[in-house]
Amino acid sequence: MPAGRAVLAGTVETAVNALWDAAPLVGDRIAVVGGGMVGSSVAALLARFPGVRVQLVDADPARAKTAAALGVGFALPADALGDCDLVVHASATEQGLGRALELLRPEGTVVELSWYGDRKVSLPLGEAFHSRRLTLRGSQVGTVSPARAHLGYADRLALALDLLTDPAFDALVTGESAFDDLPDVMPRLASGEIPALCHRLRYDTP
Repeated sequence: MPAGRAVLAGTVETAVNALWDAAPLVGDRIAVVGGGMVGSSVAALLARFPGVRVQLVDADPARAKTAAALGVGFALPADALGDCDLVVHASATEQGLGRALELLRPEGTVVELSWYGDRKVSLPLGEAFHSRRLTLRGSQVGTVSPARAHLGYADRLALALDLLTDPAFDALVTGESAFDDLPDVMPRLASGEIPALCHRLRYDTP
């Protein structure tokens, strides 16, 4: 594995844990809402599952290029395919989580990966949530999924590093800068002048 791809290890480890929690099945119809680093990593792993329909859903049309490189479908939120068995939510927005619930089939499951900090999130749990018997489940990388309780953190990281031998993950690295250029690069990243999914830093040595 190239060292430059290893910078993705932590994010792919999060995706591994999420899929241990989600337990997708062969032939599932799956949406990943939120095409950032975590959502795209989840989509990259789901693309390996046989017979599944995987769609990456994001409000940024530029994420369509990422989805194509990963081998999954893409849709804007309003155009996403419904009747999903499983939706993985990683947009960290209230609107994204609400849309994730809307995309489920009856008795489907949303696995929530977003971190909201101290923000409060409102959800439409009084509409079809109960009548359609939907499930909303949290997943957090700080603990190894109970589904793999016999494994430890080192096992999970080793698996993530092994998965990163796939060059498809290079699609998540959208740029690179030298560490010494950060004073100029950081404001441009923050403003969106430099669009980035993962912008890699290079520590040049004399």
